[in-house]
Amino acid sequence: MNFFNDLIQNKVLFCALLGWFVAQVLKVVVCLVKEKKLKLWMLVSSGGMPSSHSATVCALATACAITEGAGSTAFAISTMFAFIVMYDAAGVRRAVGQQAKILNRIIDDLFAGKTGEINSDLKELIGHTKFQVVMGALLGILIGIIFA
Repeated sequence: MNFFNDLIQNKVLFCALLGWFVAQVLKVVVCLVKEKKLKLWMLVSSGGMPSSHSATVCALATACAITEGAGSTAFAISTMFAFIVMYDAAGVRRAVGQQAKILNRIIDDLFAGKTGEINSDLKELIGHTKFQVVMGALLGILIGIIFA
């Protein structure tokens, strides 16, 4: 077998990529239902419901467990990686998003009516709520179970 054939047949990689893709599409759908707006830019954004970070790493860990066993090194590594990523998505990255929102408000207040001082706002939709992380994790686990 060659490299590309192995890559295409890699169920673990497929599950991880599918977890990310489905979560990104669901972000657009959730936004469309909640806000009645089609925001296609959310297909490539971070933040939002569900967490594509969680979906990706949980699909990865679940597929590793199914294909290589729960006692495998690959499962141990992917599980620890999943915990770190989900903690970061709901903790550090969420705090950064909240700080960006506050800084944007301060900048708006300071430079109201002035042009040219600030070129763009800070990105506010960076992290996730715990609920978004849990929903992403469940989505990823489900994808791993179905497709691994």
